[in-house]
Amino acid sequence: VNFIDTADVYNKGLSEQIVGRAIKTDRSNWVLASKAGNPMGIDKHCRGLSRKWMMEAIDGSLKRLDTDYLDIWYLHLPDPETPIRETVDTVGQVLRSGKIHYWGVSNYRGWQIAELAMTADRLGVPRPAVCQPYYNAMNRMPEVEVLPACDYYGLGVAPYSPLARGILTGKYELKADPQEETRAGRKDSRMLETEFRKESLKHALSIADHCQKRGCSPVSFAVLWLLNNSLVS
Repeated sequence: VNFIDTADVYNKGLSEQIVGRAIKTDRSNWVLASKAGNPMGIDKHCRGLSRKWMMEAIDGSLKRLDTDYLDIWYLHLPDPETPIRETVDTVGQVLRSGKIHYWGVSNYRGWQIAELAMTADRLGVPRPAVCQPYYNAMNRMPEVEVLPACDYYGLGVAPYSPLARGILTGKYELKADPQEETRAGRKDSRMLETEFRKESLKHALSIADHCQKRGCSPVSFAVLWLLNNSLVS
């Protein structure tokens, strides 16, 4: 394994600092990705994909990671308040500076990927190279438009949360409280508001039963299920 994915917003920069220390001695052996766009403070200007904030964000990430370049820089989520042209033009500027080698998108819809790619073409900026959707055996919505858009516009696909935030491990039971050390047991609001519901648990337990009969773990199955899709990189 030599691919590390992080983001400026993860633990408000602490994740990047830890990663930076871990790979400092052999940086060239690692493919390093980070992201920008999510709020990094209470100031309304410390977020989004405006030129001002993106220039600050890339410098902040590089400083915390203690490196002079990122292999991949993701737009973490769309910013409806900033013109697409401004965002893509800024990406081009950062690419030309050598601070990033490639750029990508995360949590974008298919039409937004198309808009970014076409804007990049008009501005003479390389298209985004990769997309990171929330995609797993529990959430197949990206198959409707995101994966086809990535295929059409030439983006690789590197899904996040292949285990559906832990649901697909098969460790949660329908009629039992989650163990305290689990994400659901810690009352993680993001999980409790999405995957942790009766229908999802039934689906996950069905997959776990399927795996047990065939001698494989639910975790391995979930990852291999993704890799079996030819559109997943």
